[in-house]
Amino acid sequence: MSGRFDRLAVAGLLGATAVAGLLFAPVFGWKSLLVPVLVVAVVGYGCVELTAKFPKLAPYRPLLVALLGILGLIETVLTSTTLTFLPTAASLRGVARGFTEGWQLTLQSTWPAKPVPEQLLFVPLTVLLAVVLGVELVLRLKKPLVALVPSLAVAGLAQAYQALTGIVAVAAALGYALPAGLLLWTNRRTSAVSKAPGGPRFSWRMTGSAVWPALSTVVALVVGAVALAGLDPVGRDPLTLKDTQAAPPPRSRLGNPLDEIAQRLTRPDEEVFRYRSDLPVDQWRLVVLTGFDGANWRSDSRFRRLGAGLDGAPEGVVGSAELRVRGLAGPWLPSHADLTGVDGLTPLVDQDAGTLLMDSPSAGPARDYRLSWSSPEVDLGAGEVDARAPGGLGGLGAVPPEVEQVAKNAVRGLRPTFQSALQLERFLSHNYQVAVGKEDLPTGHGWPQLRHFLLESKRGTSEQFAAAYVVLARMSGIPARLVVGFRGSAETDGGMNVVHNRDVLAWPEVAVDGAGWVALDPTATAGKAGQGQTGPGKAVAKARAQLPAEQELRPPQLPPGTPPDPPEDQNADAGAGWWWVALAVTIVLLGLGWLAGVPMAKAVRARRRRRRTGEEGVLGAWDEIRDRLRAHGVPFRIGMTPRDLAESAGSLAGEGIREPVARLAKVLDVTLWSGVPVGDGAVRRAWQEVGEMRKGLATRPFAARVLAALEPRTLVPVKGKKTRE
Repeated sequence: MSGRFDRLAVAGLLGATAVAGLLFAPVFGWKSLLVPVLVVAVVGYGCVELTAKFPKLAPYRPLLVALLGILGLIETVLTSTTLTFLPTAASLRGVARGFTEGWQLTLQSTWPAKPVPEQLLFVPLTVLLAVVLGVELVLRLKKPLVALVPSLAVAGLAQAYQALTGIVAVAAALGYALPAGLLLWTNRRTSAVSKAPGGPRFSWRMTGSAVWPALSTVVALVVGAVALAGLDPVGRDPLTLKDTQAAPPPRSRLGNPLDEIAQRLTRPDEEVFRYRSDLPVDQWRLVVLTGFDGANWRSDSRFRRLGAGLDGAPEGVVGSAELRVRGLAGPWLPSHADLTGVDGLTPLVDQDAGTLLMDSPSAGPARDYRLSWSSPEVDLGAGEVDARAPGGLGGLGAVPPEVEQVAKNAVRGLRPTFQSALQLERFLSHNYQVAVGKEDLPTGHGWPQLRHFLLESKRGTSEQFAAAYVVLARMSGIPARLVVGFRGSAETDGGMNVVHNRDVLAWPEVAVDGAGWVALDPTATAGKAGQGQTGPGKAVAKARAQLPAEQELRPPQLPPGTPPDPPEDQNADAGAGWWWVALAVTIVLLGLGWLAGVPMAKAVRARRRRRRTGEEGVLGAWDEIRDRLRAHGVPFRIGMTPRDLAESAGSLAGEGIREPVARLAKVLDVTLWSGVPVGDGAVRRAWQEVGEMRKGLATRPFAARVLAALEPRTLVPVKGKKTRE
C-alpha cells in the first residue's frame, strides 16, 4: 500500500470523526467546539506521519496521540490553568473532571450550555478516544468499516444529547458521509491497485466496486437522517438524555415562600429588594407550586444550571432589570416569567416556571444581578385551556363535599375555557375580602383553612385567595398552578423601585392553549404598581374588559353533534399515541432481529456443521457451500450434483468459487461411494474448500455480500431432500 493512499485513508477517518464531534453544536455552539476538535484531528494526523517516518515509534502511536491530544486541549481549552504554557496540577484536574463529570454537568445545564472547560472538555476528549481507536483499526486491521465504528459512536452520543432534524440532519449526514466515503473508497481502490497485474499502478479511474462503498454510505446516512427527522408518531419532542438529568438541589432545606406571606405582612415596611427596569414589571416570581395533597403545596420544578441563555419569544418585547436583593434569606431569587438570561450570578433555573434558585444559599442575603426577558404579545384567541400543561390538573387531596357546590356556583356551569377562568377570578374578587392590617391575618393554605375561607370567614390574604382559586379551577377542569412572589412597586429611591414586605403576593396561573401560562389575580390588587402593563398582562386586562356580566354569561355553543371534550379525552389521546409508539418499537425490534438474528443463526448453523465427524462432517461442508451459494443468488434445484453447482457458481463469480466447489465434489464422491471409512483428514479437506470458497465470495461487491448475509430463505431446509442438520 502506498503512502499516498495511507494519508487519504487517515484523512478520511479523522474528517469523519471530527464531523461527529461537531454534531454536539446544538449543545455548545460550533464556534466553541471547532478549535478543540480540530486540534485533536491535527494531532492524530501528525502522530501518524511521525510514526510513518520513524517506524520504531509505531507501537507507541496510541500513547503519543492520547498524550499530545490532551496537551493540545490543555493549551486551547485550559489555557488559564497553565504556567508559561506548561500544564500544571490544575490542568490535569481540569482534564480529569471534564472526562469524568463533563457529560453529566452538560446534561444538568440549559442549552446552549456555557462553554466552560469542565463541561466542554468531554466532547473533544471523546473525539480523542475515537481517534486513537479509529487510527489503530484502519492502519493495523485494514478494515475501514470497523474503523468508522468509534466515530459513529460519537455521532450517536451527540444525537442522544440533541437530535438534529430536518435539513440540518441531512447536511450533517452528508458532512459525515463525505470523509467516511473517502476512507472506504481509498481502501477499495488501494486493494484494486495492489492486485493489478504487473504490480501497483496508480489510477484515479472510478470503478463500480470502488465507488459503491462510498456511495452506499452517503445514501444510507442521508436516508437515515431524513427518516429519523420525520419520525414523530406522537407529535412530541423526542426523548433525550437531558430529560433524565436535573441539577441536584442545594443541600440546605428549601423553605416554602407561601408559608411566609402572613409573617411578611406583619412587617409591611421592611425592604426586600429593589430594582431598576426598562419595562414595567407586574410581578416578580419566587416559586411555582403545582403539587397539593390537601395540606401542603409543593414545587415540582426541575432545576438546571443556567447555560449561555434561554430562548425567549421570537418577536417578544425585550426587557431587562438590575436587582439588589437584601431581604431574602432563602435560596429563592426574584425572577421573571419570560426569563432569557442572568448576569452576575450562576443560579439554577427552571425554564418552564421561570424561577431561580441559588446553588449556594450560604453566600448570604446580599445579591446583585441583572435579568433579561422577552415577553410575548399574547393572543388569547378562542380562549381554550390547555389540559395537557404539566401540573395544571394536579392533585386536590380529600375535597370537602360542600366545597364542590362552591366550584359549580363560581363558574356558573361554563365549560373549561379562559372565559370561565376569568369568571372564577371575578367570583372570588367580588364575594371575598382581602385581609389588611398587621394583626389577625389568616394563615394556612390546606383544606381546613380553605374551607373556612370559602364557606365561613370569606376573608383572607393572597395566600388563601390564590390557593382557593387553584383548587376551584382544577375542580372545574381548568388547569391552574400557584405562584408566590411580589408585585411590582411604584415607590422609588435613588432611581430604583423598592419592593417591601407589603408587596408580597400569591397568584394563580391558568394554562391557555397557544398562550402558555397566564397570570390572574383574584385579589384584584396585582398590577397596581402605577406602571403600564405589557405582554400577557395587557392581553388579560383586555379580556377582563370584554367579559360579559354574570347574568349574561352563556355556555359557549359547540357545533351540532359535537360532544363537549371531557378531561378523559386526554387519556384516549395518550392511548392512541402509545399505540404508535408500540408499533414503532415493534418495527424497530423486528428490524434489529433481522439484521442481527439472521447472520447469527447462520453462524451458529455453520459451527454445528463444522463439529460433525466422518461422513456427516463432509456432508455438512457440502450443505454449507450449497447454502452460501444460494444466498448469493446461485440457482439450486433438487437433483443438482456438486459439479453442476460448481458450473453455476463459476458463471457468477469465476474460478475463485468454481474450483473449491469442484474439488469438494471429488471429496464428496469418495465419501459417498468408495465404501472406505471417512477419516478426519477428509473432513478437514472438505472444510478447507469451504474456506477457499468464502475467500472467493469475499471478492464480490460489498452490497452483494451484505444482502447475502441478511438472506433469511437459506435458513429454510431445501425441499425434497432429507437434511442432515
